[in-house]
Amino acid sequence: MEMESMASAIGVSVAVLRFLLCFISTIPVSFFHRLVPGGPTVRHLYAAVTGALLSYISFGVSSNLHFFIPMLISYLSMAFVRKWCGVISFLSAMGYLIGCHVYYMSGDAWKEGGIDATGSLMVITLKVISCAINYNDGLLKEADLRESQKKNRLLKLPSLIEYVGYCLCCGSHFAGPVFEIKDYLDWTERKGIWTKSEKGTPSPFLPTLKAILQAGFCMGLYLYLSPFYPLSRFSEPIYQEWGFVKRLTVQYMSGFTARWKYYFIWSISEASIIISGFGFSGWTDSSPPKARWDRAKNVDVLGVEFAKSSVELPLVWNIQVSTWLRHYVYDRLVQKGKKPGFFQLLATQTVSAVWHGLYPGYMIFFVQSALMIAGSRAIYRWQQAVPPHMAIVKKFLMLTNFAYTLLVLNYSCIGFMVLNLQETLAAYGSVYYIGTIIPVTLILLGNIIKPKPARSKARKEQ
Repeated sequence: MEMESMASAIGVSVAVLRFLLCFISTIPVSFFHRLVPGGPTVRHLYAAVTGALLSYISFGVSSNLHFFIPMLISYLSMAFVRKWCGVISFLSAMGYLIGCHVYYMSGDAWKEGGIDATGSLMVITLKVISCAINYNDGLLKEADLRESQKKNRLLKLPSLIEYVGYCLCCGSHFAGPVFEIKDYLDWTERKGIWTKSEKGTPSPFLPTLKAILQAGFCMGLYLYLSPFYPLSRFSEPIYQEWGFVKRLTVQYMSGFTARWKYYFIWSISEASIIISGFGFSGWTDSSPPKARWDRAKNVDVLGVEFAKSSVELPLVWNIQVSTWLRHYVYDRLVQKGKKPGFFQLLATQTVSAVWHGLYPGYMIFFVQSALMIAGSRAIYRWQQAVPPHMAIVKKFLMLTNFAYTLLVLNYSCIGFMVLNLQETLAAYGSVYYIGTIIPVTLILLGNIIKPKPARSKARKEQ
């Protein structure tokens, strides 16, 4: 009865409240990981048991069974079919995730304020795939590998307890972040940057506090704004009575409001990983050196809201998943000696869409994202080709790219939120498909108006 009254007080279901309590509990659970006596094996056991227990309390016994299936298939493929373990793991884990998405219709549950284990299964899926691919990379010649492959490849099969500890580590599978098993093993065994040195052991408490305060602010703003911009607004008669500018403003504010929920979730995840010590990512080169805690960073709030171009968004939004997609999809589709193009971008966005679920809104959003980024690149190329003496024109193009990113991002994300094909197209149609027409126009113009290549560092980054 207490759970029901608490859930009612904050306007969520009992299932969501139970999840939130378990999710926030990952912070103290991760803290106690630092204090676990004994060696690495005991730490792996603690990580696995606490992760499984939090899953059980939050979702029930079926959740751990769901996690066990792709974990087991992937581990068996590594143990017995190493040459093909990456492919087997990718197809089986993604296939099982898609099946769960379809069976549970998880997107509808999330849209209505419900919760189920498929969100955590999404994180498990990325973990088991990366582990298998890295073990597969251990067979390849080092000369043929990219730097990320050299850093993350596994020469030795992890033990079962290491593998399970990695997958379920202290509840990190609830909402991420995704991390590499090699880093997890080094942290657990106190190797690499976690080895004791003359610089001492950095304290995680201040960065943890910052992440918690950020989470509180994000949730407060979301709870304040969400009643003004409900998803049902797009199907209400009054929405159709408004003019173009007001409808576009409502779309912008709906996307803006929804993002703060994700900022809250990722801030809690960041706090959990930081306080365990795993979030430590090395020392700065400053004097005196300062500890960096960006291993668990999954979002740069200001970076998203003030992105200068759409190309920057994957670097500041869902950062660890974007990194995963680059390392395990995008880069691996680029043939040796050739440059990546729109195909690699579209294929990566399609994988991301399928990973989220087989809803038309997801598919449309990620296709839109590919168009948005390609259009932004066209503006950027024109901007870089402007001569130095025409600084005003360059600044105008910079401002144009910023405004373009704001417009198309908040237009596109409506599909991600409403999911339904009819509602998505109706919302897009209500603003005359402006967020689709502009990127396509820019892409076409970019192929017609081709500036001379610029040799700047920024161009290479794009």
